[in-house]
Amino acid sequence: MRHVDSFEIQPPTPPSHNGVPRSAWARARRRVSRWHRPYIAILLLLDFGAAALASFLAIQIFEQASSGFRHAPQSWFYTVAFVLLPLGWLIILWGNRAYDRRYLGLGPDEFKRVIRAGVAVAATVSFIAFATKTYSLSRWTVGFALLGAMLLILLGRMVARFLLRVVRQRAGHAGHRMVLVGTLPECLEVYTAVTRNPGVGLVPVAIHLTDGYAAARGIETPVPVYAGRDVLALVREVGGDTIAVCGSASAEPGELRRLAWQLEGSGVDLVVAPQLTDIAGPRVHIRPIEGLPLLHVEEPTLSGPALLVKNLMDRVAAGLGLLLLIPLFVAIAVAIRISDPGPVFFRQPRVGHEGRTFRVWKFRTMYVDAEERLASLVDQNETDGMLFKMKQDPRVFPVGRFLRASSLDELPQLINVLWGEMSLVGPRPLPADDGDFLGDVRRRLLVRPGITGLWQVSGRSDLSWDEAVRLDLYYVDNWSLAYDLSILWRTVGVVLARKGAY
Repeated sequence: MRHVDSFEIQPPTPPSHNGVPRSAWARARRRVSRWHRPYIAILLLLDFGAAALASFLAIQIFEQASSGFRHAPQSWFYTVAFVLLPLGWLIILWGNRAYDRRYLGLGPDEFKRVIRAGVAVAATVSFIAFATKTYSLSRWTVGFALLGAMLLILLGRMVARFLLRVVRQRAGHAGHRMVLVGTLPECLEVYTAVTRNPGVGLVPVAIHLTDGYAAARGIETPVPVYAGRDVLALVREVGGDTIAVCGSASAEPGELRRLAWQLEGSGVDLVVAPQLTDIAGPRVHIRPIEGLPLLHVEEPTLSGPALLVKNLMDRVAAGLGLLLLIPLFVAIAVAIRISDPGPVFFRQPRVGHEGRTFRVWKFRTMYVDAEERLASLVDQNETDGMLFKMKQDPRVFPVGRFLRASSLDELPQLINVLWGEMSLVGPRPLPADDGDFLGDVRRRLLVRPGITGLWQVSGRSDLSWDEAVRLDLYYVDNWSLAYDLSILWRTVGVVLARKGAY
């Protein structure tokens, strides 16, 4: 951490130009951040290979695969299956911006675009078959090839994203070096958000203050702080490739536009982190009216078809999960009884949807006298807020410590999901006797609590109470089925890493 003691203040250098049109071919510099180029090349190879592999599997499984090409040379059939169809996938994926660097390695948009491309490929193949009157095509073969290609492409991109995150976390490469511009509190808020998960590849390297110089003196900061400098010169000095304009700095009349002009041809990216930090992109739409870009914020989706699908998915997944996990449940139950005589399950009242109280199912991880021993440990609480947490809690027996670290103690909550008391993804359920959920915290009760959620994949017990509440409220206001699937996928990595579990 660094203390902000003094600033190097100098008159800003005039911008290189003021938005005067020039040749698009005369870029002053190539784009500074170029990690996405080899990554996109790898994705192209993976996608082409996935589509070709799906065609190969379809041909091997279905004997009538070439029924629509009986009067054509065999080479033409293989050309269509292994060259033209995979190339068609690449073209349509490109048209759906599935290779846009802004959507790679982060969020569900990349996968949405692959699914959208899959629908477009199916529609295109159907239209071509109809237009050429090729009615004798094997529908099972075509359907298997198209669906198989989409699933294999999605799988390949998941693997590629996982490897990209490993490279970012361990080697620090393939990321964006950011200079944050704004007031110190706004920049520090953005810093905390983007560094919470190193896998996203956003690495702040400096802060440039636009206001509040005196108030910032003496404050500890994780990166160097500058003021009164030319932003583009500062970015080049610290080796950055991205400028992030934070909070109120983005609202200064004309300044953001002039900064965008200054960055033209520099190879430096410009992003804006507005004050709508707790509202997700799908709820925010830009509506330009007479040259004024208005941000329209939609209401959260707390009902409707998507919620019905979520509930159905929860019940089906919970039922199948309980059936498949019966042998594991039996093994855990035996281990608990051997470790400490007493009940296998721990039942505790929790507050659920719309304030209804229910009893949560968990494998017992503490000795039977844990509640009596709590009073003597209260002063050793290592977290704030409503929950008591200790990294080395003496009330937890050895097998229970393993169950907590591996999150296996949470699996019986599938029973709560099956009964409709909980969801697979949602805010964490809090004990019923810890507060009355007044103020903002009460908004968490608008949706069912979840076995996993945004706070679990963002740090779990390592987070402060305020940060955990903020993440839960963010989920309530911005949930979607795609977001749920993304959180479930991230949960696998968090559980394997045993991050924040104690």
